[in-house]
Amino acid sequence: MGAYCNEDLSLPVYAAGAPTNELRFSKHVYDNVHANIYLDPLCLKFIDTEQFQRLRELKQLGVTNMVYPGAVHSRFEHSLGVYWLAGETVQRLKTFQGAELDIDSFDLQTVRLAGLLHDIGHGPFSHMFEREFLPKVISGCDWSHESMSVKMIDHIVETHHIDVNPEMLKRAKDMILASTESSQLKSNVEKRFLYDIVANGRNGIDVDKFDYLVRDSRACGLGCNFQFQRLTETMRVMDNEICYRAKEYRNVHKLFATRADLHRTVYTHPKVKAIELMIVDAMVKANDFLGISSFIDDPSQYWKLDDSILKAIEIAPDAELAEAREIILRIRRRQLYQFCNEYAVPKDKIDHFKAVTAQDIICSQKHTSLTLKEEDIAVTNVKIDLARGRENPLEW
Repeated sequence: MGAYCNEDLSLPVYAAGAPTNELRFSKHVYDNVHANIYLDPLCLKFIDTEQFQRLRELKQLGVTNMVYPGAVHSRFEHSLGVYWLAGETVQRLKTFQGAELDIDSFDLQTVRLAGLLHDIGHGPFSHMFEREFLPKVISGCDWSHESMSVKMIDHIVETHHIDVNPEMLKRAKDMILASTESSQLKSNVEKRFLYDIVANGRNGIDVDKFDYLVRDSRACGLGCNFQFQRLTETMRVMDNEICYRAKEYRNVHKLFATRADLHRTVYTHPKVKAIELMIVDAMVKANDFLGISSFIDDPSQYWKLDDSILKAIEIAPDAELAEAREIILRIRRRQLYQFCNEYAVPKDKIDHFKAVTAQDIICSQKHTSLTLKEEDIAVTNVKIDLARGRENPLEW
């Protein structure tokens, strides 16, 4: 395999004669997943801002801690983890193929920056904000946290006068958008493989998943038999794409299988979904008075939004928030929306299956003394796959 050569890309090490210039201007934190994480000077300038520190107030798994009490980890620690894994990935590629791929310190810093800032645009309660809340208050909303991350990065640089290479910043933002539909990344871009490290739009294997699969499993007290270290130790770049040994087939499959299992047992747990639906209803009822949705177009206001919005509604004395407060009170007293039933669509019918709505349920009910109304029912259509739809990700 060869030894790590460190050179100009590596962070300082504690050894006789080791360079200490960068160490003098960097810091390190201890992470419960990756142990010591060293923070370079440029990234520290972004971390030490109120916009980035806001991530401490955004739980990685939204309201999941109300079902899995240990799931209180934040977007802040996840972002540090992705930053670290992104840098380690580039350094390993440098070690084995540095001369061939022409990887330099500029590339390392760019990928680190993308890893650190990839989730800075997330809203309160993470994915629930953009997937459940915004569509209910803004018709045809196509807002995404990735696009907001890009806007937030520009806002931070401008507000705090951070001296960063414009080309580095542009590439970092392109890396964050690489797996989204809004990505304008060209297939023949120089060093295309670097854009697959943080958010891989080609096959879904990226350090973002490496971190959250292990972190989420650990926080929820679940086992995780996926070992990302085996992949990062043996990866190589071929035809401008990061590839893995054929013998790691099963480990790659475990990555996607673990993700699917987390969706089934944690992310879409019936009680978690019930609480999410209730919080969405509370926020929708509070939106006209608080103007929550109006914050999404202005980074200078958006950074003020975090999970504390729930407590703000709960303790506010305003009569306009009475209905929202009542829903939150029900959550506190565990008077949750009741789970009724679920239906697993057969594989051979998925292509022609129409999403079920509350109206469909109402129309199919039998005539009895108890008649449900459309507002009495909430339907959630969930698709759980191996991240590539019906395709096998191992064939991409």
